[in-house]
Amino acid sequence: MILPDPKLQGDISVEQAICGRRSVRSFSQKPVSLSFLSQILWAAQGITEEAGGLRSVPSAGALYPIEIYAVTGSGTVEGLEAGIHRYRPAVHGLDRISEKDIRMDLGRASLSQMWLANAPVVITICSEYARVTGKYGQRGMRYAMIEAGHTAQNIFLQAHALGLAAGIVGAFIDGDVVRTMDIPAVHEPLLIMPVGYPA
Repeated sequence: MILPDPKLQGDISVEQAICGRRSVRSFSQKPVSLSFLSQILWAAQGITEEAGGLRSVPSAGALYPIEIYAVTGSGTVEGLEAGIHRYRPAVHGLDRISEKDIRMDLGRASLSQMWLANAPVVITICSEYARVTGKYGQRGMRYAMIEAGHTAQNIFLQAHALGLAAGIVGAFIDGDVVRTMDIPAVHEPLLIMPVGYPA
């Protein structure tokens, strides 16, 4: 599925977004629009320079080890079916890799932090380390984690700019998240970010 084009001008300044951003753990059940999800995914890892394939976050050697998945429920994102969706930056689109709504399972895999399952969208930030360790050795793992941090902050700021909010989870059992999502084992989860309207 090709996503709506991202907007390059918003309603609030970067400074306002930085000042207003907060981590949220309680979400409204109001559905998120597809255009808002599109904007958030573009902020996370979207292409910002077509010629060089450069993205919205800095990446060591422009190797981009980060993979983004969005988990949704039935009706939680307008115009998008429930399931696990892999973001494809090159086409600014989503591949639906599963029809399952696994938000509750992700909550259990996150040491039973069930609050995250109430968010309309749960974004998982993963890394395929080999993309950077091939060039930088073991230090490439650090670079990937730094990139994940940039990605998460962009999600926080973009969500706030849209009137949404995000939470962040780093406490989970990696293998359980991979099995629950049924993603390649080389896509190692680093952060989980529930996104939606704050309650």
